Amino acid sequence: MKQAQASRLHILYLPRWYPHRYDPMMGLFIERHGLAVSPHVDISVLYVHADDKLQGKTYEIVHSENGLFTKRIYFKKSTMKPAFLANLVNTWRFAISHFKGIRLIRRERGRENLVHVHVLTRLGVIARLNKMIHGVPYVITEHWTRYLPNMDTYSGTFRKLATQRVVRHAAAVLPVTANLRDAMIDNKLRNSNYVVIPNVVDIQKFAPAESKSPRQRKKMVHLSCFTDKQKNISGILRVMKTLSQQRNDFELTLIGDGEDFNKMHQLADEMHLTDKVVKFAGLKEGQELVELLQQADLMIMFSYFENLPVVILESYACGVPVVSTRVGGIHEHLDERLGQLTTAGDEEEFATALNDTLDNLNRYQSQTIRRYAVKHFSNDVIGRSLFEVYQKVARKTK
Repeated sequence: MKQAQASRLHILYLPRWYPHRYDPMMGLFIERHGLAVSPHVDISVLYVHADDKLQGKTYEIVHSENGLFTKRIYFKKSTMKPAFLANLVNTWRFAISHFKGIRLIRRERGRENLVHVHVLTRLGVIARLNKMIHGVPYVITEHWTRYLPNMDTYSGTFRKLATQRVVRHAAAVLPVTANLRDAMIDNKLRNSNYVVIPNVVDIQKFAPAESKSPRQRKKMVHLSCFTDKQKNISGILRVMKTLSQQRNDFELTLIGDGEDFNKMHQLADEMHLTDKVVKFAGLKEGQELVELLQQADLMIMFSYFENLPVVILESYACGVPVVSTRVGGIHEHLDERLGQLTTAGDEEEFATALNDTLDNLNRYQSQTIRRYAVKHFSNDVIGRSLFEVYQKVARKTK
């Protein structure tokens, strides 16, 4: 097995979300953080996933090195009754899987200098225990919207106390937006070393098209996980219906799949939009996704809540402007050079912004948008930002 280089820092990633055998898109933004900083440090990834399809064994360990040294541990998900017993068993297996994985990685690559937790709270508890037992410091990157105002998913006295303690003892906390940082602090998650480090985009892969195909209609795209309560795709469809009654020089391609895909497809059918104004492309990855973004004139989002969606950054890298709702940290990276912001849920305002943007696409300069992505979200920029944090933490613990 590949050994970590003694002269380089060895960073252990503990991600709550990560690509796995059942969902290759899950947590890609976390994998991209690791790839971005990998020229400077040695990264080992340990990802644990409950698997209700596991047969004949309780644990399965899968090794891969697709750019990062990675151990995926699948544990058999308990379904025993009553439910609280299943929860206890699954929590135990989740924790045991992590400690097994940490020992395995140490045998193969040596002890880690730092643990990087991605998404609280359980992994933060494991990192905190690891620090108490072995003296290894940890940092936290948070991506979750649950701390934002009007969300009801950050609850429970024990969870809050555990999260507060984990955050307090971290060497650094690295939210992806200033908005998320402020929301965490408002929730009493205090730490003296908050550093905002955004998501990363592969600017080599996502780049402006050399030429755009001939078209009679302007092309808009929307990419999401098709969760309507967050992404408000039904609202997008209603706005598309309104626009189609005012103009016929546009089309929208919906990219992705998810829990409300069929429901949204049915709604588009009922509105007589499907294959006339709206196209459903399904899940797209790799070069297919790149080409869809490259050929777009505009990327749109109408979400009720977000942090900083990677698809916005990918659109910027392709030189494509964005019209989005002013939610989460999007406003931190969307100004008049890059597109327009609208109010969440305001379909009339969204339609007005789309009409204005479609009529004035020449106001947006592809290279200006592209340069913004390179300056703020490239592998080099994000990788160096992470490396600076790792170095500072490592120096303090020597």
